[in-house]
Order: sequence, then structure tokens, then C-alpha cells
Amino acid sequence: MRADRLLSILLLLQVNRKVTARDLAKRLEVSQRTVLRDMDALSGAGVPVMAERGTGGGWSLVEGYQTKLTGLSAAEIQSLFLARPPGLMADLGLGRESDAAMIKLQASLPAASRQHADFARQRILVDARGWRDPAESVACLPVLLDALWRERRVRFVYSRVLGEAGERIADPLGLVAKGSTWYLVARIEDEPRTYRVSRMREAEILEQPASRMAGFDLTAYWERSAAEFREKLPRYYATFRASPEVMQWVRYRGWRLEEEVSEGESVRLRMRFDTEEEAVQFALSFGGRIEAIEPPELRAKVLAGALAIAAVYR
Repeated sequence: MRADRLLSILLLLQVNRKVTARDLAKRLEVSQRTVLRDMDALSGAGVPVMAERGTGGGWSLVEGYQTKLTGLSAAEIQSLFLARPPGLMADLGLGRESDAAMIKLQASLPAASRQHADFARQRILVDARGWRDPAESVACLPVLLDALWRERRVRFVYSRVLGEAGERIADPLGLVAKGSTWYLVARIEDEPRTYRVSRMREAEILEQPASRMAGFDLTAYWERSAAEFREKLPRYYATFRASPEVMQWVRYRGWRLEEEVSEGESVRLRMRFDTEEEAVQFALSFGGRIEAIEPPELRAKVLAGALAIAAVYR
């Protein structure tokens, strides 16, 4: 993570009076070009970094400058120590490292501030997994993460939704966890694209340096991409009349309930589905306890399905 790397550079400069870009790149397992970009970021954030050229030169901090965690507020400390989703860190192969980093970070706090870290860690846990989440393969994830750190291209075989598989060669731009599902954002043919990690196999790192898009912002790309994806999702709206006793199952099974209005001894529902077929299955699953009202085409298909079921059991 870049924030972790910037903090590491800052601490290395504090411990060592002068460090060359080459040594920093080797220590952090990144390119010297990445180190130079990180130095620009630190300078832009107000950290007084200095570069000395020539023999014996390197990067250093202005004499006497030192950063400490004592200036953090209680809320800032608590935000740092909120428990990270353990499953996601384990997926990345960073479970132990994450725990060790938190221990070191806590040890660096003044004694009076450590209680804020303990308070947050013991009271808030983020678990990104759903109760019924299917186990997704993340076998390619360590390779992708390594490629990101080393700024190398990757080759992998990708299977689309309908099963077609094909080889891809891409410049990795970032990894995103949506819930407990991992996605690779990568540059292919000068365009950023998104790939689900569980559909990838045979991933390998190439020796070719990855080409990062100028000005690319992973967070901004993902927000924009996710919004566009939601807008393109299919929508099919339908209205039903239901018995009150089925409402607990309607809510429990996660159908998209848009509106619910009591009408005497029944409940009028407006639902959103992806397809008409999904709405037909919904109506038939409750038998006579739900009646399809609108649209008329849906009502006709539910009736035909009910007659077909009756014919089978007759």
C-alpha cells in the first residue's frame, strides 16, 4: 500500500541520516522511479525531504526534523486501530504482517494514548464476509500483489461469465476488495479494465515493466466504474398482493422490496427484479399466498406456470 510505503520511507530517513534512492528501492522492493514519486508526495505533504546529488549523496530530512504519533487526536488513533478484516489480509498473505505492524504502531504511541487504540480494537470489528458467501478462489492473488509491488506486467487466463476463457497480458493498476470478492484493475490497450480474481488462473509475472497510466487514481476509477455498473443493471418491476404471513420470507430471502402498503388483510408489494423470469419464479414459489397483479404479461405467465405445475401433479 502506498501509504504504508510513505510511512516506511519517512521512518527510514529518520533512522538513517541519508539514504540513496537505490537503497530505498531495494529495501521497499519497488523501482527507483517509484521512490522519486513517493518523495514528491512527501514533499507535497509538507515533509522537508532533501536530495543531494553526486558521490555520497542521497535523500535526507532537514536537520532536526522528526515525526511522532503524539500529535494524533483520540479519534485519529482510534481510526488507525480499527480491526482490519482478517480474511482480506489473509487473502493477500499479509495476516501476520498486519498484526505485527499494529503491535509496532501501538508500541510507538505514548502510554497515555494507547488506551484509545485498545478502545477501538476491542469494540469495532469489520467482517466483510456475508453469511452465505460462496468460497471464491484467490489462488492468483499473491502473484498479482507481487506484480503490483514490483511494477511488472502479468499474464493470466481469464474466464468470462459464460465460460469463454482467453489469455490476457496486462499492466496491473490496483486490487480492490468488494465485500469479500477481489478484483484486479489493470491496463489493457491503454484502457483500465476490471477482472474478478476468482475467474483468473495461471497468473504469472513477466519481466516487462508495467506501464502505469498518468494521473490514474484507483479510488476515483472504482467509484466511477461501480456507479456505471449499477446504472447498467437490468431492472424489472412488478406488483403483487401478498398475505401478511409471507412477508418475513420476502424480507429474509433478500428480494428487492421497493414499496410495501397494507390493504386490509393483504399487503400490496412493488418489487424490483433483474428479469421477468425471476419475478415469475418469485410468484410461483409462494403458491396461493401471493398474487401477481402487474404487469399483465407477468400475471399471464404466472398463471401458465401454475397450470403446468398442476398438470404435473395431477
